[in-house]
Formats: sequence, structure tokens, C-alpha cells
Amino acid sequence: MAYVLGFFAADDSMLKNRRGSHYIEFTVTDKSVLEQIREAIGSTNRIAERKRISKQKAVYRLQIGSKEWFKDLSCLGFMQNKSKRLALPVIPAKYFGDFVRGYFDGDGCVYFNRLKYADRKNPRWILMTLFTSGCQLFLNSLWTELKIRGIHGGSLKRKTRGFELCFSHKDSVALYRVMYHTGKAPELWLPRKRRKIEEAIRQLNLAVVV
Repeated sequence: MAYVLGFFAADDSMLKNRRGSHYIEFTVTDKSVLEQIREAIGSTNRIAERKRISKQKAVYRLQIGSKEWFKDLSCLGFMQNKSKRLALPVIPAKYFGDFVRGYFDGDGCVYFNRLKYADRKNPRWILMTLFTSGCQLFLNSLWTELKIRGIHGGSLKRKTRGFELCFSHKDSVALYRVMYHTGKAPELWLPRKRRKIEEAIRQLNLAVVV
């Protein structure tokens, strides 16, 4: 559930309508992770597919009607239209990696590519992991907690839309250890992001001790 909370914190929403109904909504382009979340929370609700516009990716939505969930999330500091007012909730230490992995799957990315620099003869492999948010305070708080867990570098930058917390390859490996701390089921994760980090670790011959 810490993973689910992290994923929700990334880019999902809560809504109370005029009739007093309370909804929690998960929206993502990867249907598989939404199916994992639905199973984890014990829901039988249908996963709906939004209509595509031109060549855009399909977007899938899982909506849960629950006053109890709405109240619990409110107590943790979440609110409607939370993107620019998001605060890092208090997460027990043993579940923090799961929360971070959920947020990473929802609003993070991994970049691994070979780049050629003008002052170098040979191309260089670049690994970067990123977290994005509309709220600088949230990313600052996340950064502080990650430093406690051995991720000492990084940079926080303002972007056109929101903010970006970025880590280079050594800190990306440390982040991998935090997020995939057991590597065993029943952990939830987005396969394509984990595979890309692990491909980078193999290519760069970096040691990972979980």
C-alpha cells in the first residue's frame, strides 16, 4: 500500500462532487501497473480506457468511490488539486522505498543513452534518474529523505512545468537499492522502468548490493 500511496502522490487525484460523493482516481498509460494496483487494493472496479486523440498513447483510469479513503488521504495531507501543494507524508522507514518506487513509476523516469561529446573521441554512456513535481517543497523533502539513505548527490531544477529532481549514475544505483530493496514479489513495480535501470547497471558494470 505504500507503493500505491506513492503512485497516487505522483499524478493521481481525489474528488468530492456536488452530490457529496468521494472519488479516488488513478490514471496511467501503462495498463499493467493499474491492474497490479487494482489487485493490491482488492478492487473489482473496471479499468476504463479514455478515447485516444490522433496518435496519442491510450490512457487508462481506475476510479474508486470511497469516503473512507478520501478521509484517510486527507489526514495524510493530500487534497484536491494537489499538484502544487503536495507535501511528503510521514512514511515508516521500512516502507519508504516502496513509496519512492510508487512515485517513481508514476512521475519519474530513467534516461540511459550513449552521447558523443565534442571534446571526447569516444561516446560516453549517460545514466540519469529523475523525479518531477509541480511542488518544489515535495521534491526538497524527498531529496532530504533520500540523502539519509545514502543518495548524497543530485540537483533540483525549475523546469517549464514544475520542478525536476535529477540524479547521476552513481546516485541512480543508490536509488535503485532504495526502491527495489528486496527485489521479490509481492513488490509492485513498472517493469519497463526497472528493466532500463538494470540494463544501465549491467552496461556500466556497476555493483549493486541490495
